[in-house]
Amino acid sequence: MWTNRWEIIRMGADIKIQCTGCGHIVMMPRREFNRKMKKLLQKAEDSEK
Repeated sequence: MWTNRWEIIRMGADIKIQCTGCGHIVMMPRREFNRKMKKLLQKAEDSEK
């Protein structure tokens, strides 16, 4: 099954994302991530309450 959904694992100067389908992990600079991101599908709950 092919999917185009990614989960953000780490945010900082670099962004680490993981494919929800196959588990592939990619790191990219924040500037490149902001340019390539199309839309936010689901916002994570704030776990620091």
